[in-house]
Amino acid sequence: MERAIFFDKDGTLVENIPYNVDPRKVTFTQGANQALSILSGLNSEFQYHIVTNQAGVALGYFEESDLYPLRDHLSGMFEELGAKLTDFHYCPHHPEGKIQEYSILCHCRKPGVEMLKRASQKYQINLSQSWMIGDILDDVESGKRAGCRTILLDNGNETEWILNEWRMPDFKVRDLEEAARVIAGVL
Repeated sequence: MERAIFFDKDGTLVENIPYNVDPRKVTFTQGANQALSILSGLNSEFQYHIVTNQAGVALGYFEESDLYPLRDHLSGMFEELGAKLTDFHYCPHHPEGKIQEYSILCHCRKPGVEMLKRASQKYQINLSQSWMIGDILDDVESGKRAGCRTILLDNGNETEWILNEWRMPDFKVRDLEEAARVIAGVL
């Protein structure tokens, strides 16, 4: 079985520009370059996956097909740092969406676990040996419910702080570099 690191996209891996699908505006967050360098240097190989809610599709801000160039750009950003993005998983749904086919209550939208479960099945990932890193507690809950270890980037993006057993991160850090150091220290 493989091990993976699941990254939330906006506010965690890349700077949060609401509903952005323009690759020219995508930049890594503070510590992301260093994190990928640290993680790539570990003796233990990880797959890298992005798991992201993309409600902009359901809300009519952009087309689902607009996510494909973004995925390719992110893959190139990983490659520039000597890392390989295994896959880009997204949920285009939102229960209050304007586009009928995407206006549903689903199990893939975080804090749901469907994106992680599908990745696990497709890539033979051992979720209990994997990590979910995000900037809000919905990311933590998704990872915990899937059986991953979790890291919350405490960067000010979580505003609700509704805590329960599923929303308590295993680790809380300030940026992705610190998250990578936590993972390296646990191995």
